[in-house]
Amino acid sequence: MTSSSPSEHPAQPGPRRRTVLAAGAGAVALTAGLPAVTSAAADTGAATARPPRIGTGWQRYVQGPASRTVRPERVLASTGDVRKPEALLKPGGARTVLRRPQPAPTPRWPEGTQASASSTHAGNNGNDGQPRTYDAANAIDGNPDTFWNDDTIAAFPDTLTITLPQPRSMSGITVISNSDGVPTDFTVDVWVNGAWQTAATISDNDVIQRAVPFGATFSTTQVRITVTAVQDTPRGAFTRINEVWPEAVPPVVAPSVTVDFGKVVVGYPRVRFTFASDNSPGVRLAFSETKQFLTDRSDFTRSDQSGVAAQGTDQFAVPAKGADWTDHKGFQSGDKVYADGLHGFRYLRIALDALATDVPAAQPWGTVEIDSVSLDFTAYVGTPGTYRGWFLCSDDDLNRYWYGAAYTNELVTDTFRQDDVDPRNAWTASLEGKLVLHDGAKRDRDPYVGDLAVSARTLYLTHDDTAAAARNVLADLADHQRADGWIPPASIADYTLPLFDYPLWWVTCSWDYVLYTGDRAYATRYYPNLQKVLDTWYPSVTDEAGLLSKGLNNTGGYGDYAFLGRTGRVTYYNALYVQALKDAAQLARLLGQQADATRWTQRAAAVTDAINSRLWDASSGAYLDSGTGAVRHAQDGNSLAVTAGVADTDRARSALAHLDATTRRPYGNAFMDNDTIFDGASQRVYAFTSYPEIVARFISGRADSALDQIRRTYGWMDAHDPGITNWEGIGPGGSLYEDAYTSMAHGWSTGVLPALTHHLLGARPTSPGYATWEVRPEPGDVTWAQGQLPTPHGALRVAWENSGRVFRLDVDVPEGTRGTVALPGDSGRLTVRADGRRVWDGHRASDGRVGVEDGRVTISGLASGTHTVTARRDG
Repeated sequence: MTSSSPSEHPAQPGPRRRTVLAAGAGAVALTAGLPAVTSAAADTGAATARPPRIGTGWQRYVQGPASRTVRPERVLASTGDVRKPEALLKPGGARTVLRRPQPAPTPRWPEGTQASASSTHAGNNGNDGQPRTYDAANAIDGNPDTFWNDDTIAAFPDTLTITLPQPRSMSGITVISNSDGVPTDFTVDVWVNGAWQTAATISDNDVIQRAVPFGATFSTTQVRITVTAVQDTPRGAFTRINEVWPEAVPPVVAPSVTVDFGKVVVGYPRVRFTFASDNSPGVRLAFSETKQFLTDRSDFTRSDQSGVAAQGTDQFAVPAKGADWTDHKGFQSGDKVYADGLHGFRYLRIALDALATDVPAAQPWGTVEIDSVSLDFTAYVGTPGTYRGWFLCSDDDLNRYWYGAAYTNELVTDTFRQDDVDPRNAWTASLEGKLVLHDGAKRDRDPYVGDLAVSARTLYLTHDDTAAAARNVLADLADHQRADGWIPPASIADYTLPLFDYPLWWVTCSWDYVLYTGDRAYATRYYPNLQKVLDTWYPSVTDEAGLLSKGLNNTGGYGDYAFLGRTGRVTYYNALYVQALKDAAQLARLLGQQADATRWTQRAAAVTDAINSRLWDASSGAYLDSGTGAVRHAQDGNSLAVTAGVADTDRARSALAHLDATTRRPYGNAFMDNDTIFDGASQRVYAFTSYPEIVARFISGRADSALDQIRRTYGWMDAHDPGITNWEGIGPGGSLYEDAYTSMAHGWSTGVLPALTHHLLGARPTSPGYATWEVRPEPGDVTWAQGQLPTPHGALRVAWENSGRVFRLDVDVPEGTRGTVALPGDSGRLTVRADGRRVWDGHRASDGRVGVEDGRVTISGLASGTHTVTARRDG
């Protein structure tokens, strides 16, 4: 399926057979369809003591736009000479006008002036891939695109000395620095009468163009700038000075308007210009997902990685008659005036300005008149009519988190397009034009199979009619399998990025795809690839104990989801291996490959035993991160050990208690319990690895701690800018863990959605295509929940209410499926009625379908129709 019209798929329940059952007072009525929101309870959503009518109330939480044309919600700020900035919000009315006078000529140093520095960084290919130098002479060459860069990272002072050929009378200078970190503290000295004399001292500087007037006028032949502090940036705490002018020139504030789209959006920005002066005035567009990194430079542009010197903004030269301009990738005039095209952002800053290298094709002055700003939204448009699965419960916060995750995933469900994907050799003809699940809306915009372990489940539970987005990725990666069996993690680097764990995620994601969709043809087509990765490549990196050991077979340089420097026997890799082997065995049974199923099941058991005997740390009561190196305990390995069934009940309880004691943060649970792998690891939270921990808590009977972790992790992201969407990672103190580079809408972080559906609501498939399913609620402190899971057979609807002594569960079962319900509570204290008939009295069953499993009363064999089960607690 392509994404030409991915939103035009309304919910389509399958054939239904309604059974009328006796219900007590206050019962929840299940309906066959999804009626409109009409009741008062629905109007207030989950903020009601009683659940609304099934199928109502959830629609108010949907975050997707109403159409593909998205407009900003408000003007956040304006600077300089701007008239009627609010007019940008509504087309066809008043116009916004930006004006900027023509600047005076730039002051120049006299011929023969020279510059020297305390140190100089070696030349390289720069951030844009183009060869460049960082000599001191760059600071006086009149070209603001070149700069001096010192060579002592985070070490000061750094000095730049400018020597004139003859004395000059000077009353000040101007320092033009770099958006990759400006000098914050520096002094300016001049050479007078054979000695240095301080002419000015600057502190707390935060602007790129800093006019530095002297306290007096000096006749001098030398000027020395001594830098003692700079802004720290992801590219290092270096001193960078692009230009020094021999006069103090205050900057003319560029007229700009910043608009807020209300949440992260993705697509092609569109600006309707109605008039411009006849000098080709330029506009520069800067984008950001957060206000923190909203500057005159975008928080991220693909051009930074593709060899185009675009200075971190998108440019356009406005013709005198105006233009209806859509920001597509490319140059407007030869090799000048470059635009990056698609962006993921919340905030957009439009400034009347132009790069020095774009003159005269675009000028940094003139007049520009704008009618409106909008976005051509490219991702999946999720509206109440497109949701085939939904969720609602008594906790308003949990509802917001579920639909925030759904919207995050919609932002990354998009067509693979050459101009819009990661420029680092990620484009491939085999995916061009196909619907895929990218990793992030902003970056990297490449489908990674590890991300699908979460984002594909989110997709299957909300918009399963676009399941092809997952299949396309899985199939493409399998089609690029290496001869030795290794499967690439993504198309980046021409399918060569060496990751150790992602071939295992390909196995588990392939099983997930078949489990949710029932696509046997996919299973048959790619079964040989599965055999090859499990029976050829992973045995090549297995040690004498039967454990995967990174470093064998030349894998020492391989990374993982976080590019961690882990080697040897790593619990995470091996617990994931167990899960992959178990999933592969299920797929083998589906295809009648019993010998493979038996062999992989036996191998999973052997790896389980080896993990427990060699990687369990009894002194800490948790699994070691690795059998070599510093002692630490990781969230990923300990959580997957529980979810994959490696840990028994006692080890699961102990491991989760250890994570509680060592990794709990106000913004989630950290992914390491100490900093031995890198500084700050014990303060970093990944929602990607938090998902299996949340699941581990649910399945271990710790619903309250699972909900607590959800509320801290997703509550933090929901409450902090940009709001709603799920972050790639959280750093110390709840910060953006990679500053502006951090993706604030990342599909791998949407695990709250499948966690709430599968474990709080409790419904999940147990065999391909939902031929069989299970409903096993874990209520915690939630008083009611309801939802719908889309299946190939129609909708599976579930609603439960926990009203103190009575737990009531209603299940609407699609034709052609059968399932089991497992009721919460101690079976010895429950009286259970199913469809009006008592089937369990606390000691024995009166129906052959009723049993006890893990202390829960279970009822199996529920066929199509609507079933009501009540469990009354005694005592």
